[in-house]
Amino acid sequence: MSIFTAHSVAEPSSLSKTIGGIVVATYAVIAILPLVWILLTGFKTPTDSISYPPKIISEPSVEGYVNLFTTRSRQTPEFLASLPPPQTWYERLVRSRNMVIAGPSKVVPRFINSIVIGFGSTFLAVCLGTIAAYAFSRFRVPLADDLLFFILSTRMMPPIAVAIPIYLMFRNLGLTDTKLGMILLYTAVNVSLAVWLLKGFMDEIPREYEEAAMVDGYTRLQAFFKVVLPQATTGIAATAIFCLIFAWNEYAFAVLLTSGDAQTMPPFIPFIIGEGGQDWPAVAAATTLFFLPILLFTILLRRHLLRGITFGAVRK
Repeated sequence: MSIFTAHSVAEPSSLSKTIGGIVVATYAVIAILPLVWILLTGFKTPTDSISYPPKIISEPSVEGYVNLFTTRSRQTPEFLASLPPPQTWYERLVRSRNMVIAGPSKVVPRFINSIVIGFGSTFLAVCLGTIAAYAFSRFRVPLADDLLFFILSTRMMPPIAVAIPIYLMFRNLGLTDTKLGMILLYTAVNVSLAVWLLKGFMDEIPREYEEAAMVDGYTRLQAFFKVVLPQATTGIAATAIFCLIFAWNEYAFAVLLTSGDAQTMPPFIPFIIGEGGQDWPAVAAATTLFFLPILLFTILLRRHLLRGITFGAVRK
């Protein structure tokens, strides 16, 4: 008699489940460690943030966040003594470093720029991608395969290859350092991804649903909004996450095409300078605040994400 127990292909053995759980847990720990280190660094003092050997546990401080949201100037002890007592806790913290607050920093406008450009371009890319994917899926478009390949090929080209032509075009059109220009650019880049992802979802939605709706008196447009879109919600959510991640983290175009009014967080964070060099607690604080919106957006749509990226993998 065999000592091995047969298992169903659909039901993995307990050993397989244990090994899979260990692998997933190990990967999760490795992936989350840098984020935890950034979070901890944001609550360290500048001295502790560059100490060697590195301090995992140190006295917590919010100096990094104060430095992130303010600009400061160093003053002499005589001048500080002539000033009235500080009125707030963050003023006392800055005074303890022999500095005074000169005004707010630029982090809030840069953060707002990232939100406007990231979510604005994602909304436009998903809207245009949904319409284009529906057209490719439902109608006989001439040279459809060639057009789809051309759309996909725009994602294969590295951004630096088209950086100079885009810069010259934006300069002639007056779109340099404008939110509108960055939204249009990120939309153009993300549309190809949106079309290819959403076409797979559209192909999986049975045509009979729309035909039944049109038999009942719906127009094609009404059937699209009332029948197709609700069925494609999962794909739209998954596509929106991927498009937002690209627009939120994009660095090359943001550095080349923005410098002030429309500058986003990625090119702003590396230039957070402190006294005597890089202010690492402030950089870590900015990084922590920067990934919070994308984290919350992904959590809100997490129910759709896994099904969205695997939808259509197994056909009936």
